[in-house]
Amino acid sequence: MPILDLFWTILIIFLWFAWLMVVFNTIVDLFRNDDMGGVAKGFWALFIILIPWLGVLIYLITQSDGMARRQAERIQASDEAARAYIQQAAGTTSTADELEKLAALRDNGTITAAEFDAQKARLLA
Repeated sequence: MPILDLFWTILIIFLWFAWLMVVFNTIVDLFRNDDMGGVAKGFWALFIILIPWLGVLIYLITQSDGMARRQAERIQASDEAARAYIQQAAGTTSTADELEKLAALRDNGTITAAEFDAQKARLLA
């Protein structure tokens, strides 16, 4: 196999993969779109399936702002969920929360005032 044929084969495979990614992302965005009703989604899906090049091109042109907004919202929601899970799993709290717990322990008599002051100094350092 000549090197030029290998190059063209790799290029065609790459472009085919890129095309499939665009089509799948378009279909996923279509069905995640809350701004559109079921009938409109059905017509868009039919248009994308029957005339893929034109359907995807028109969808990307007309819905690009909404696609970017929905993608940003999904990323932000995923990031917030991950942060909340990490904080919950690690059990980390703020310094103010720790000081409130220490004050409650001091008020209950569980720790002495000297222990409270030592822990407070450690937290604020």
